Amino acid sequence: MSVEPTIPTESSENLLIYTTPTSIIDSDNPSVQDLARRTANGATDPVEIAVKLYLTVRDGIRYDPYGPLYLPRHYQASQVIKRGKNFCIPKASLLCALGRASRIPSRLGFANVRNHLATRQLLEHLGTDIFAYHAFVEFHLGGKWVKATPAFNRELCARHNVPPLEFNGREDSLFQPYNGENKRFMEYVEFLGTYADVPVSEILLGCRKIYGEERVNNWIRMWEAKGGESSSDFEREDVWHG
Repeated sequence: MSVEPTIPTESSENLLIYTTPTSIIDSDNPSVQDLARRTANGATDPVEIAVKLYLTVRDGIRYDPYGPLYLPRHYQASQVIKRGKNFCIPKASLLCALGRASRIPSRLGFANVRNHLATRQLLEHLGTDIFAYHAFVEFHLGGKWVKATPAFNRELCARHNVPPLEFNGREDSLFQPYNGENKRFMEYVEFLGTYADVPVSEILLGCRKIYGEERVNNWIRMWEAKGGESSSDFEREDVWHG
């Protein structure tokens, strides 16, 4: 007689940390709570809600790689809603907060990725095609962790001839390796682990390692001089096919 393998499940006590608000993942903030409620629109199934939340963040917060990254408030979910555009980590922070506000255990995952299809201006800005600490979200659904990557909004994907990344709440949703022309798009170089909160110090350290001390310090001086904003407009930049 064959015996089915036992699949370990996480206890509710272990998952509690992933349902608890933090000062950055402020799922108890009224604006986060309101957006979660409006997005769910009466749905009660956690998978259905997670998919709705994913689409809200993917397309409702435009991708902007030039946002500031050196202070905790730059990643705060309620501030991401106010700004309306941001890069992958703040977008993931917001999605994580919305998940927790909807009573879905949610955490952050990070990886260094190689972007084969960025804009010429962005590659010049970074000095490399490696993106440090790219972020995604893991929802605990159906007894397992499922990855969701809300970084690139639908309009941006169309510009780069890449289908928008979908999420069904049951399977991992990670960046497409190829675009619509069968050219390399995204490559995961190194997975960096999962976190219950945004590891701001680790992110800044990782950016300094990959982009260089001088480059990151120049960005910080620029952000401080411009009140946390950049003069770059990513949506108008040249699509790079290098």
